Amino acid sequence: MSGGVDSSVAAALLAEQGHDVIGLSMQLYDQSGTQSFGSCCTLDDLHDARRVAAARGFPHYIVNFERQFRDTVISNFVSEYTSGRTPIPCAHCNSDMKFATLLDRARGLGSDYLATGHYARVEQTDGRFLLKRSLDPEKDQSYFLFSLTQDQLAHAVFPVGTLTKPEVRAEAHRLGLMVADKADSQEICFVPDGDYAAFVESRATSVRTGAIVNERGEQLATHAGVHRFTIGQRKGLGVAAQAPLYVLKIDADSGDVMVGPRAALDRTTFTASNVNWIGRDPSVEWISATAQIRHRHRPATGRVRACDDGRAEFEFDEPQPAITPGQAAVFYNGDVVIGGGWID
Repeated sequence: MSGGVDSSVAAALLAEQGHDVIGLSMQLYDQSGTQSFGSCCTLDDLHDARRVAAARGFPHYIVNFERQFRDTVISNFVSEYTSGRTPIPCAHCNSDMKFATLLDRARGLGSDYLATGHYARVEQTDGRFLLKRSLDPEKDQSYFLFSLTQDQLAHAVFPVGTLTKPEVRAEAHRLGLMVADKADSQEICFVPDGDYAAFVESRATSVRTGAIVNERGEQLATHAGVHRFTIGQRKGLGVAAQAPLYVLKIDADSGDVMVGPRAALDRTTFTASNVNWIGRDPSVEWISATAQIRHRHRPATGRVRACDDGRAEFEFDEPQPAITPGQAAVFYNGDVVIGGGWID
């Protein structure tokens, strides 16, 4: 229970249906007053979760995962940026925290299932659990859950996955929840001001400075660190040019950041590592699929195949812009998640 409307409605609906519900909220960082955080997972959010549980008559506990969050999500965030990649911490938080650490804690309390407020669905077909998109395409969060294992999916429940956001808020009003009109959190919780570069610099042992170069390798300017750039970035390059320039490539070893025209961002192929297959067993044969390479990327058609080393290859039917190392690539067959991995 994050304290938001989605997880509050999920818990309240299960309690209303007669399930024996226990509310769990994760404390992810020290909130003693020396550091500010975003509009997610704050002390106020934890209080809201507790108030919802009290109003609906089930127990609520706060579990301290500060160390695990620091050692997994935050450390990955910093190391990825300093390596010239663009991380997606929400996916790591879901897989490494909620459906690993938190699921273990829930089982320790004797629970059979872990329910969350994610907009996604789980179905069992032919003895295998499938992860599917929610019925609200605007709120679908299956992209962040691609790394869930069969065992985790077997114990996952998504009560709002068949509802739209307006329907969730309507349910919150019907159930009398005080968070019914609470605004959604949009930012990364541990970078509330959006200054990722400053956050990385405050925690990295070192940052790689270097040159901004064009496609011919000619130096155009210098920069203060590769962690300040992401593929497709246009603003804040510090380079004057007649036509707009975009970041095409980041080389953390040399420190070079290559820039060029918008058309040079288009690619048709990529590889992904640490791939988790959900919808079918890995196969070296090409299969038709759609791929989503960013949370707000419109899934594009193509074909995918598994490699022997835990990686996958994907070929788009049409070129796609800004395929970014470090982001998640999730493969779909219709609304079913086939699998996903991390773009190389």
